[in-house]
Order: sequence, then structure tokens, then C-alpha cells
Amino acid sequence: MENRLTRGPVMKTMLKFAIPMILGNMLQQCYNIADTLIVGKFIGIDALATVGSTFTLMTFLTSIIIGLAMGSGTVFSIKFGQKDDLGLKESILASFVLLGIVNVVLNILIFTFIDDIILLLHVPLELREMMREYLIVVFIGMTAVFIYNFFASLLRALGNSTIPLAFLAISSVLNIVLDLLFIIGLDRGVAGAAEATVISQYASGFGILIYTLIKFPNLYSSDKKVCLKFSRIAEVARFSVLTCVQQSIMNLGILAVQGLVNSFGTAIMASFAAAVKISAFAYLPVQDFGNAFSTFIAQNHGAKKQDRIKSGIKIATTISVSFSLIVSLIVFIFAKPLMLIFVNASEIAVITEGVRYLRIEGSFYCGIAVLFLLYGLYRALEKPGMSVVLTIVSLGTRVLLAYTLSAFPSIGVVGIWWSVPIGWFLADSLGILYFLINRKKLLSNNKSISDKITS
Repeated sequence: MENRLTRGPVMKTMLKFAIPMILGNMLQQCYNIADTLIVGKFIGIDALATVGSTFTLMTFLTSIIIGLAMGSGTVFSIKFGQKDDLGLKESILASFVLLGIVNVVLNILIFTFIDDIILLLHVPLELREMMREYLIVVFIGMTAVFIYNFFASLLRALGNSTIPLAFLAISSVLNIVLDLLFIIGLDRGVAGAAEATVISQYASGFGILIYTLIKFPNLYSSDKKVCLKFSRIAEVARFSVLTCVQQSIMNLGILAVQGLVNSFGTAIMASFAAAVKISAFAYLPVQDFGNAFSTFIAQNHGAKKQDRIKSGIKIATTISVSFSLIVSLIVFIFAKPLMLIFVNASEIAVITEGVRYLRIEGSFYCGIAVLFLLYGLYRALEKPGMSVVLTIVSLGTRVLLAYTLSAFPSIGVVGIWWSVPIGWFLADSLGILYFLINRKKLLSNNKSISDKITS
């Protein structure tokens, strides 16, 4: 086993676990940032719009797998905190089977309906063939996403966030090198960007798989007591499906907004593509900190250490909000230089709209910081349904306001940008209110649901 988060100084323990997760996922963002930067600079605005638009689609599709893996990781963390080795092994088996089936079904649906997906996104006619070329290649990487995220969630549940970072570091460097080779050296166009991403994804996926099998043979060794049980599948599904639904709703809402953005033309698509990458990278640390916080809470929830949970909530909130305020200031000041990283200075319209997006959304990163903590808290305290509710409020507000406000000629695309922070703060208000009302019940030492399932 690796690292128990149920002992040691709370802040030091939490940060030591969180920092590798933050660095790892920042490197993971380098997959898409490298594509966007190199594509925008060396292929052109049409290619930038295409790759940027597919980023939202891929985020939605991979969120299904990632959501299931995150939910499974919560179960693993609770079992680890309870020191229930048999339950942990059976949960690993149940989760792998569940995620594997979902991955196969997703691949079949994706390649069957690829043309319908492109139509659904309202992609301009002149970009459709380029997008199809890119998607056909990049969709091949879905299985790699499944492999990496399953084993990364398992290792993180055991308190090891360093190894997933190491494999992502290798993969990110490989992705950038291959991008330069395929796009600039071999002139492979957008297909080359997709090929670089897929090869890198499989490198990290199989790398972490082999490491886990070698390092933790006891988790997979033959044991007559370990078998595939419906009760374990049900337990994993209860956490995983709701977390998957939460992630999918979040990204489905973003995908719906992407379709609306596409209707404003190539220049707006390109500005949105670059600005979203910058914004996602800017608040990525608080997103990953929320996931690390969730694992911390889950392990201590399983070990019934309520004082550490209360202390963890206070410390995590202080760290996350303080960090997001600093990042907001940086993004607001340097919005234009950040856009120039992805877009040539001659593309004035693209840069202007991207700067406006960043200054509107970027001023309110504290809203998304609190929301990620709430997601992680409710998932760890065995209330994943509440995370779904908060996501529906946040994204429902965003989609409704985006379509309503942008319909007014005097507001236009700016209405889409303002809908984001408004959705965050409405969801925050509901999540905090629910916690304050139900605090005693949520933090009680009553028998957990996972205890009841296995008793």
C-alpha cells in the first residue's frame, strides 16, 4: 500500500498529495494546448477553430470515462481508509469490468455516429471534412483514456499521486515532440496533431498499467475469496454513475454552448478555442485540488476521523479561494499576451474577443474554486447526487442564459461569456446552504452507506 491521508498534519498531508495531481493534470492539458498552439501558428485559423471545437467534444466524451474512474476512486479511498483489503480488491475488479464495458460501448457509438456528431455541433460546412479527419484519429485514443484514468484513480486512492504525474510528464513531452514532427516536419496537418495526441495517450496508459501490475501484485493476485459480485458492481456504480452523470452534464452543457458559439462564425470559434484553453489551464489547479481534497475526505470518512474532515474543509477553502483570486488578477492583466501565444497578432478580431472572454470569466475563478470543493466534498461524504444537482444548477443556468442573452443583438456573444460566472455562483450558494443546513448529519459518525452494503 502507499500513503494514508488519515494521519499527519492536515495542511501538509493535503498539499503533499494535491501538488503532484495539480502538476500532472497541468501536463495533461499540454496535450491540447500543444495542439492548439502549433496548429494555430503553423496551419491557420480554420485548423485552430476545428481543433478547438473538437476539444469541447472530446472533453465531454472522455468525461464519461473520467467520471466513472473518479467515482470508483472514491470507493477505493473509503475501502483503503477502512483497511478493508478484500473489499478493495473486489471493488477494483468490479470497477474495471464496469469501465471496460462502458469504453467498448462508447467506441462503437462514436465511430457509428461520427458524421451525426459533426452535424450536431453546427460546424461550418468548410470545416467539416477537416474536423472529420481529426476526429477519426483522435477517437482511437478513447481506450488509452480509460486505461490511464482507471489506474491513476486507483493509485491516487491509495495516496500515490506522484506516479500518475510521472507518466503524464513523459507523455506530455512526447506529445509536443510528435506535434512538431508530424505538423511541421511531415506536414501532416490536423491529422498529425491527432496522431501525436493518441500515441502519447497510449504511452501514459500502458506505462501506468505496467507499473501498477508490477508494484502492486497483491491487488490482482489470484485469491479464491475475490470474485465479481453484483453487490460490488452496484456499490461502484452508485458512486461512479452519479459522478459520471455529474461530469457528463457539466461537459454536455459546455458542448451545447460550443454549438452556440459555432453559430457566430469562424473568428468567434477561434477566439473561444484559444480562450477556453487558457481559462481551463488557469483554473485547473483548483479543479485538481478539489479532487485531491475529495480523496482526503473520503479516506478520513472511511476511517471515521471527523475532526480531520472539519479541519480539512477549512484549510482547503482558504487555499483554493486565495489561489484563485491571485490567478484571476494575473489572467485579467495578461489576457492579451496570453491570447497572442495561440493566435498571430494580425488576427485582431480573434484576439479582441478572446481577451473579453478571459476578463469576464477570469475575474470570477473563486466561484469555480468553491464549486470544485463542493463537488469533491459531497462525493467523498457519499452524497454524489448532490454534486449532480449542483452541476445541473451551474450548467443549466449557463446554457439558459447563454442562449437567451446572446439572442439580443445588443448583447450578442458577450451574453455567453457572462453566463459562466453567474452559473458558478448560483451553484455555490445552493451547495453551501445545503451543507450548513445538514452539517451535523453529513459529518456524523454514523455507519457509512458502503459499510451497510457490505455488512
